[in-house]
Amino acid sequence: MDDKNRPPPSSRRNWIKKIAACGAAALCAPHLTSPSRAASKEKKPQRIVIRTSGGNAHKAYTKILFESFRKETGIEVVGVSSKAEPTAEIKTMVETKTYTWDMACLSHRAIHFLGSAYLEPHRLEHDPVVSTILPQFMTPYAVGIDVFTTVLAYRTDAFKGRAVPKTWKDFWDMENFPGRRGLRKIPFDTIEEALLADGALPSEVYPCDLNRAFRSLDRIKSHIAVWWQSAPEAEHLLKSGEVDLIPAFHASALSAIAADASVAFSWDQQIYGYDSLAILKGAPNADVCRQFIQFASDPKRQALLVPYGIGPTQPAVLRPGYIDLKYAKLIPTYPDNIKKGLPSNGLYWMTHQHAVIERFNQWMLS
Repeated sequence: MDDKNRPPPSSRRNWIKKIAACGAAALCAPHLTSPSRAASKEKKPQRIVIRTSGGNAHKAYTKILFESFRKETGIEVVGVSSKAEPTAEIKTMVETKTYTWDMACLSHRAIHFLGSAYLEPHRLEHDPVVSTILPQFMTPYAVGIDVFTTVLAYRTDAFKGRAVPKTWKDFWDMENFPGRRGLRKIPFDTIEEALLADGALPSEVYPCDLNRAFRSLDRIKSHIAVWWQSAPEAEHLLKSGEVDLIPAFHASALSAIAADASVAFSWDQQIYGYDSLAILKGAPNADVCRQFIQFASDPKRQALLVPYGIGPTQPAVLRPGYIDLKYAKLIPTYPDNIKKGLPSNGLYWMTHQHAVIERFNQWMLS
């Protein structure tokens, strides 16, 4: 996000409120799809448990989706957050038929990894609301709810009066873009960044040339001041000014900007993936989970999630009447933004993640 595209200082503190107000107005529209309460009047309210990745997303889903779904249907939704991708836990639940969760919000990598053996078909491909989600963010076993992306974020005060970094090649260029750097202590996205910094074209990134990637990482390793692991940690580093440039989730960068930190970011070479709602195979409340997916897929509800840094999977969110166009430009799936990005290849990581993680950890210790 260049300085020219950054909201002016006077509006940065208010942009979240403006989006929320726009979304709230949309939510009151009479055509908003709502599940029927008829069933809940005939029997005791049901209860489903959904795993989330925690942080800002958990807060957003709780306020905008979980609480609203209970009010609309009488069905309680309990959100349980966990930081690590819970593939092992889900496998155990399904294999033992002991369900702590009914469904989970999972990354595209986890969806490919678990597949039909551990996830229930949602069977909503022809639902009038769900079917309008962008097809690249939906599989037979999961429906996308949040497009997230890793961007090159930087402190504007550190680059005042000089060129700002825009690409991963710039991030690797210590001579022309000096400053304290942070890098993610995990190979996801980091390997792709290293390849792009080395001049690989987006079409050449997958399958990843690991020898090339680690040679690229060797060149920058000694210049990394901080290795971060969680989104809140990256956000703190940006807000505090402990680093001058860092790969960070766009939601973390937006949160720092909304807090009036001197932060901007570039959409160039963003690396995007997505989180989906997925039902655990054999879950006893699968039909209620499907009802919740329909509820969460409505574009006007997805518009209400935007202030929290949640990237909508519904293209209708970008149309007039949902959110203001100038704020739509801060969404990863905005056409001008997504065309600059590289989609993270979930199939590649499903096949290679264990070997790459092991090699990355060994490299960190070397």
